[in-house]
Amino acid sequence: MREPRDPKELLEAAADDDQTAWDELESRFGPRMWAVARACGLNESDAADAVQGAWLRLLEHLHTIRDPAGVGAWLATTTRREAMLISRKDLTFAPRFDLVREPDPAAAVLEADSSRLLWKTVSSLNEPCRTLLQLVAADVGYQQVALRLGVPIGSVGPTRTRCLEKLRTLLSLQETVQ
Repeated sequence: MREPRDPKELLEAAADDDQTAWDELESRFGPRMWAVARACGLNESDAADAVQGAWLRLLEHLHTIRDPAGVGAWLATTTRREAMLISRKDLTFAPRFDLVREPDPAAAVLEADSSRLLWKTVSSLNEPCRTLLQLVAADVGYQQVALRLGVPIGSVGPTRTRCLEKLRTLLSLQETVQ
């Protein structure tokens, strides 16, 4: 059996229309994408649309992915965004009695595991990253973040970017190990 290619190599090969690269991307990240879509409460058909939409976004952005090692997290996030767009559209047209959907239990477990891993990784970061990411996740706004951290408001964005990059690196390393 062949050693899995690293994500950068896979993305470059996919950009060159290498079908085996696309197949490897799909086999490596597809199950997680499906779990994310189903955890958002989508039925099978809508989950397929969300996953397909995420693959389309990857195709559109193959040459602009800044961190190829984080492509798994990028695909999961993009799938979640696609799922939310579909959910919002469904709410617009859905009858009132169909507004609540039961999420897939297996997908919910996978999503909960991903969430636990994310927050465990955030907790392992040094300050100010740990507190900054917790505050940003709570959506308190940059002014409040600056006040809580005792830093100028203009430094919150650049610090946030550096902290997210550290988090992406750690998550990517953990994803590679799994």
